[in-house]
Amino acid sequence: MKKTREEICEITYIDKKKVSAVKKKMKPEMTMQRLSETFKALGDATRTKIIFALSQEELCVCDMAHLLGTTKSAVSHQLRVLRNMKLVKYRKDGKIVFYSLDDEHIKNLFDEGIRHVKEM
Repeated sequence: MKKTREEICEITYIDKKKVSAVKKKMKPEMTMQRLSETFKALGDATRTKIIFALSQEELCVCDMAHLLGTTKSAVSHQLRVLRNMKLVKYRKDGKIVFYSLDDEHIKNLFDEGIRHVKEM
């Protein structure tokens, strides 16, 4: 996307006070990397649907596959990605494995995202 003249500064000016204040608050590189990876994980529609479903109810792979109209294998693959990112967790009850969001932060992040897109 090409930027218009209005979107680009016409002169080079650095507000050192503002830059310094933000720099002091900047999070470590590892934190920023992990946050970026979290948003990438949510960048897939199937994973987003899984996160939404799990924000509503604890579900097993079969439930999610039926809900999403896809295979257990496809859901399992996406759950593996989400588990590795520490976005979902599981518990075993006999022969059934139930998934839920890893913590309340994930639900809050997702809910904020939903509110944002509703306002667009």
